[in-house]
Amino acid sequence: MFEQCGEKELKILLAIDPGDSISGVARKIDENRETIRRTVNRLENAGYIQYKKGLSVVDDTVRETGLAFLAASAAISPPSISETYMLPHFAGLDFAYTAIDAVYVWTRGGYQVARDETDYPLFIAIREEDLEEWERFFERFGIPTAQERQPADDVAGPLQIVLDPRAEVDAELVDGRPVIPLAETVAFARAHYATFESALDMLDQMYNDVDTEADYRERAA
Repeated sequence: MFEQCGEKELKILLAIDPGDSISGVARKIDENRETIRRTVNRLENAGYIQYKKGLSVVDDTVRETGLAFLAASAAISPPSISETYMLPHFAGLDFAYTAIDAVYVWTRGGYQVARDETDYPLFIAIREEDLEEWERFFERFGIPTAQERQPADDVAGPLQIVLDPRAEVDAELVDGRPVIPLAETVAFARAHYATFESALDMLDQMYNDVDTEADYRERAA
């Protein structure tokens, strides 16, 4: 019983959406695929999960109990920035990274701007009908939410979640992270060109099928 209650086991149980692959779960929680495969096999043998046209959790009570434990732990040890990026995967709701985070994801972490460890908003697009559920979800972890970025002085702690409610969430997967489409990300970067001019150059070089119209080129000092 106790051998199934480790950190990786908990992350896997919380991250699984019905139909997920082992590789998909590994990317969600930023773990090595082979390590996750071995852990999934143990959980399957113990009866916690099953693999039938993808992974699924056998008893959602175990998952909900794990989430409650994690939320209670957050009151003692608040989630780090990297841990907060995992949390949306545990909500069981559709979402996609957007705005600054869309640029961050599409550049594969190569472009980070306008935030630091003392003031770190995460931007996610969600379905309008799920807004209250998302607010309750992050409240469990003590992370404030709003639909506009709040000044750092108005937020208790460095983290905040900026929710972008939409009728539907159109998402693509990049390194296991759901993110708004590249064309929409480029349009956002163009609209804030002064901040994202070098990001547009990066995207222009990384993806041949999208014209960023980037004029910026780094010059040697």
